[in-house]
Amino acid sequence: MRRLRLPLLAILFAAALAGSALAASPAAATADAAPKPEPTLLDAITLGLVEGITEFLPVSSTGHLIIANHALGLDSPAPVGVEHKGRAVTFKEAADTYAVVIQVGAIAAVALLYWSQISRILAGLVGRDPSGLRLLRNLVLACVPPIVTALLFKDFIKSRLFSVQTVAWALLVGAAIMWFAERWRRRRDASAPVGAYATEISAADLSPLRALTIGFVQCLALWPGMSRSMTAMVGGYFVGLRPVRAAEFSFLLGLPLLGAAAAKDALDGGPAVIAAFGWINVLVGLVVAFVSAALAVRFFVGFLTRHGLAPFAIYRIILGVALLVFFAG
Repeated sequence: MRRLRLPLLAILFAAALAGSALAASPAAATADAAPKPEPTLLDAITLGLVEGITEFLPVSSTGHLIIANHALGLDSPAPVGVEHKGRAVTFKEAADTYAVVIQVGAIAAVALLYWSQISRILAGLVGRDPSGLRLLRNLVLACVPPIVTALLFKDFIKSRLFSVQTVAWALLVGAAIMWFAERWRRRRDASAPVGAYATEISAADLSPLRALTIGFVQCLALWPGMSRSMTAMVGGYFVGLRPVRAAEFSFLLGLPLLGAAAAKDALDGGPAVIAAFGWINVLVGLVVAFVSAALAVRFFVGFLTRHGLAPFAIYRIILGVALLVFFAG
């Protein structure tokens, strides 16, 4: 991991520069002149599908939702009609919060699919399953670095990095990280002695230091477009997890991380989301996210076993380049 420190710091510095440059550019429209969007049921279904399909895939659900909000015209600076901390909330802020809130649907889908793992954790808490208790310890350790970093840099991230252009660059940088990690894993597996993986390690078998390492790698996911699941999987690769085990740990990590983010944003921006979207659209988004996430996770595990991360890196490159070309034009 020592060789990775300098590249990771360079990526974070690049994100900060990109965000600062975009924030300094003049806005396309003022809040007074901007049209007021009217989110429809089709918008809610679209955002629910985007959230559910991309949340646990290594392609960044936040990045795709930012793109979707832009395409649907929901990132308007027009005021919603609700104030928060003494200022008017814009439709863009309400749409960004909506994207976080409907993550609850995707979280519920994974909790249902991986209930056996969750039950092991619960059994570990009452002293019936030592491996379940170790799994809980590793989940907590892997959650600490991104949560602390998010709390420290929340305002900077939301004000500087939530744009389509920064998402495009994150997609490309993330693709490079994925490509490197996948090639490194394949070389490692090819050079391993025969029978080295006869007993495959799971997330519960990781040492506290290795679990914490995954947590630090996940801090990269605070750059929208990078992908929390991708960084968790890459971190899992580097500490010795096989692809499916890394994916499963990534899914479980999403439960507390995404749940905490959704709860906080719902408390802070819930009234603005309801004012902008309405209760029906919020509920529809949650249900659609639940169903599509369950199907996407089922597909992803089988696909990952056969093909690894490389196809998702190619997809990210195509999308990132397309976005940069579009906005350059």
